[in-house]
Amino acid sequence: MRYLLITFVLLQFFFRLGPTQTEAASQPNILFIFTDDQAPWALGKSGHPHAKTPHIDRIFQEGAYLVNSFTTTPVCSPSRASLVASRYGSELEITDWIHPRTEPKHGLKPDTVTWMKLLQDAGYRTGLIGKWHLGLLDKHHPTQFGYDYFMGFRSGGNVPKDPTLEVNGKDTKLKGLLPDILVDDAIRFINKEQGTPFMLSLHFRAPHARWLPVADEDWTPFENLDPQIPNPDYPDLNVKRVKKMTREYLASVASVDRNVGRLLQELKEKQLDQNTVIIFSSDHGYNMGHNGIWHKGNGHWVLNKNPKPTPNIPAGQRPNMYDNSLKIPTAVLWPGVTQPNQIVKQTVSNLDWFPTLLEMAQVSRPANMTIRGRSIVPLLKKESQNEWDNDFYAEYSTKHQSKTHMRMYRTPEWKLIRDFLNPSQDELYHLTEDPAETNNLINSKDPQVIKIRKQLHQKILARMKSINDKVLSQKEQGT
Repeated sequence: MRYLLITFVLLQFFFRLGPTQTEAASQPNILFIFTDDQAPWALGKSGHPHAKTPHIDRIFQEGAYLVNSFTTTPVCSPSRASLVASRYGSELEITDWIHPRTEPKHGLKPDTVTWMKLLQDAGYRTGLIGKWHLGLLDKHHPTQFGYDYFMGFRSGGNVPKDPTLEVNGKDTKLKGLLPDILVDDAIRFINKEQGTPFMLSLHFRAPHARWLPVADEDWTPFENLDPQIPNPDYPDLNVKRVKKMTREYLASVASVDRNVGRLLQELKEKQLDQNTVIIFSSDHGYNMGHNGIWHKGNGHWVLNKNPKPTPNIPAGQRPNMYDNSLKIPTAVLWPGVTQPNQIVKQTVSNLDWFPTLLEMAQVSRPANMTIRGRSIVPLLKKESQNEWDNDFYAEYSTKHQSKTHMRMYRTPEWKLIRDFLNPSQDELYHLTEDPAETNNLINSKDPQVIKIRKQLHQKILARMKSINDKVLSQKEQGT
């Protein structure tokens, strides 16, 4: 009788556990790999002739390649804020990269709801390893926004070798190459948390400048390379400098790739690869001689002689909303859902990760919460693709060097950029005929082009109004 009673009690215990265990088993692990300053072209999969990225390419080949993936702002902090909150940087009062010296108290508002917090509340073990760049103060700490664990750096800058990182809450000088150190810790996190659903954000610093040093094996393929560059005939381009930077930049990308390979191998060895969604993306794109510049949205001319400065744009600066700054290399490998060599052509953005990750994790979206993005799960499942709106809006108010209020509206065919602080810098490109954005049609007298310009201008104003953009009251109204 005693044994029957014990058996009955144990059965009741396991029946009570059953739904929770089943739910946990159905929730995939999530590995979000996020690089810094990685161009959409800096991949072997994209067709670049010199990029050495076999491990990253594997994610793109075995999963879904999102070929029209964009960031809302082509610079670090506002892009990352949009990623975690699904709101525009202007809504979050983060419109340019957070400068640690001039803005030591600036950061993500403590009451900001993030998808990491919602996953944490749903039982996920959450971690961030690497770059944060959304505030230095303790109230801006990653653990205040849904991460159980943090190892990395709160500011935007660091060094590629022997970095100082926050470890167990204390700044610690470490020895070694930064990508290797971050992935060593990522492997430790996965091994520790593999018994429960986990979500790990792995935010590399690379390929953010400075690019060297890297491991010998990452540098050797590029050390003596004479690389192809995109615009060698651009007027007065400093070709020698562009080639040198290209070698170093691609070596930095290779250092990320080698470490991604280590991480993928660890997932396979621990038999976690079939229940882990792997997302690869970047905070924004990058230019390397394209249109005569290098860097991102706060671009720099790379010419032998800089153009003359204007009142708000110093010599050497080229703030921009080029596709090479806005586009980001993005792939999703979701076992059992995405298909090998799947191509998603619809336009998506970093605003979309919030609802997407909630749906992947089977976590309910809070009622009456403003989320600007859309779940891309239907695209990954090849559902409702014809109903997708492929227009895209982006913004960037530069303030640390150049002073601008750039607002951009893009369709698959056309792109209009308005700088409400510097109207002479407005641009209009016919993307289907001019994908490299070399022919600015803003002053065209063609009636059809004028009509398109006016339509896109109104779309910009409408979006600014819908998000209560403060620049709207300062705008230049002319069309």
